[in-house]
Amino acid sequence: MKVAVMGAGAVGCYFGAMLARAGHEVTLIGRPVHVEAVRAKGLFLDTRAFQAHVPMKADTAPEAAGGADVVLFCVKSADTETAGRALAPYLGRDTLVLSLQNGVDNAQRLQAILPQTVVPAVVYVATEMAGPGHVRHHGRGELVIGNSGASQRFADECAAAGVPVDISDNVIGALWAKLIVNCAYNALSAIARMPYGDLYQGEGVQQVMRDVVHECLAVAQAEGVDVPGDSWAAVLKIVETMPTQFSSTAQDMARGKPTEIDYLNGYIERKGRERAIATPVNRTLHALVKLLERRAAS
Repeated sequence: MKVAVMGAGAVGCYFGAMLARAGHEVTLIGRPVHVEAVRAKGLFLDTRAFQAHVPMKADTAPEAAGGADVVLFCVKSADTETAGRALAPYLGRDTLVLSLQNGVDNAQRLQAILPQTVVPAVVYVATEMAGPGHVRHHGRGELVIGNSGASQRFADECAAAGVPVDISDNVIGALWAKLIVNCAYNALSAIARMPYGDLYQGEGVQQVMRDVVHECLAVAQAEGVDVPGDSWAAVLKIVETMPTQFSSTAQDMARGKPTEIDYLNGYIERKGRERAIATPVNRTLHALVKLLERRAAS
């Protein structure tokens, strides 16, 4: 496959590198400092099992996605429409676009812009950018994607590359399940500046997380979403599988970048207001992260 990664941060770089190691032609589209590093030495993929410099193409311009069979769309939620419009002229009629983004409505927003098939994907991986051209993998690395005509082929190619992919007929429910976990951890990790394992042991934290989960499930039910599995068990699994991971919100704040909190706890708060459902814990976490963002920007 010819694969383009639009918004080549930690998530896109990890999956792009895994596909490139399996022989696929991968182009990373990202920031200049990152692109220069990849062009010079390849992407350094730093995992628990191996370390390798993975040769890949890299560019700063969306034109580099031209001719791609698959686009891994990994930009921040706030940039979805802008990046989608920039990408649109360079996509083929049959290009498969996969939204590997936080939040639950990005694929829908992107599909409103692109005529190509946009498939939602739920990402379960712990990664961080350790420096330009250097992605560090802390754990997991699987995807759940929606069902489309091209989904099975993509899943098969990913499996051969060491990336497990499940195809779900309830990918929206799976996205909400991931959203609930993010709402439980992301803001708290950012506010406390702690990884998940240490954070979870904090006094009163588990009850706060339970309250977040309860509010999220109430909103999901009002939205008519069937959230699969046990949401609290999913929260516990994160502690077990990613104890040293800082949330993406914490990583963004540490780098002085805008967070996606408006699309996590902020999304639950907005939808709760629309449905007349009280979400005081999500509202508080959202407000606190926004205050920290404001302080960092001043």
